[in-house]
Amino acid sequence: MTMSSEMRVVGVRVELPANQPILLLREAHGERYLPIWIGSVEATAIALEQQGVRPARPLTHDLLKDVIGALGRDLEQVRITDLQEGTFFAELVFDGDVRVSARPSDSVALALRAGVPIHADESVLDEAGLIIPDEQEDEVEKFREFLDSVSPEDFRGADT
Repeated sequence: MTMSSEMRVVGVRVELPANQPILLLREAHGERYLPIWIGSVEATAIALEQQGVRPARPLTHDLLKDVIGALGRDLEQVRITDLQEGTFFAELVFDGDVRVSARPSDSVALALRAGVPIHADESVLDEAGLIIPDEQEDEVEKFREFLDSVSPEDFRGADT
């Protein structure tokens, strides 16, 4: 079994001037952060779920969650498994140890909806994890304040 750490979603922000959304994860029982550049559609899906917004009709990640349930399967966790040439890889882990390759952004959006844990393999954290020193803790607070003020509309129109 590969060593991994459970991660928590800090949130999504848009990195300027490139207007590129970043998903920020933090170890649940550690101090490393994992920033992952993602597409604007997935950023919106994650932000909507974090804000508790329920669309009138199911979005793609809601649909996938419903299909998994309708087929009688259980999503147990999502794992961020690899980083190759700047691209992160993930997998959905179902009951019976069935695994499906997926993008981390889709995996996190689905994990939030399904209420399942998110893990990052130790090799990924070793390569891309960041430790934010205590004196920069206010930067994390600024990030949280930004997340509180951002709306899903802020993610629309960004190039993916």
